[in-house]
Amino acid sequence: MFNGAELREIRKQKQLTLQNLADKTGLSMSLLSQIERGLVDPTVGTFWKICSALEVPINHFFRVKDDHEPVIRKGLHKIIQLKNTMTKYHVLTPLHEGKIEFLLIEIEPGETLEQEQISHSGEECGYILQGELKVLLADREYHLYEGDSIGFNSTSPHRFINPGKSASLAVWARAT
Repeated sequence: MFNGAELREIRKQKQLTLQNLADKTGLSMSLLSQIERGLVDPTVGTFWKICSALEVPINHFFRVKDDHEPVIRKGLHKIIQLKNTMTKYHVLTPLHEGKIEFLLIEIEPGETLEQEQISHSGEECGYILQGELKVLLADREYHLYEGDSIGFNSTSPHRFINPGKSASLAVWARAT
């Protein structure tokens, strides 16, 4: 599902070596090389680190080329789901090269987006539409319920967990 060759192309366009990208992400050159060659799919946390370092929105790797429509109709949103996770990212942003990324994130009960806290450039804010979501933000924990919202600087280490018994549905915006 993930296109590692496109990752390599973007890295080269930005005149970054594997070592440069490894330094920016904190990931090993070996892992990045395996991802670029399609031998390994990145985890959600790894994926965010790579996108942040390359300064591209996550939907960049899953978009249809030459689609410039400003509207995405109901049922036609692209859905990103990496291997080994029950988390789905519904891409709500029709602007693929914009500075704001708008997602509907669906997290199944007991599912976590990453085993460790991640950080990246930008700002994030989220609104819980359904269920509950635990947000670990640096050394604090916030338990959010339907109708709650949160916003923070993405450079602060963070992680999301659905501690509930039903799916958590939240709208998130990320600005770079």
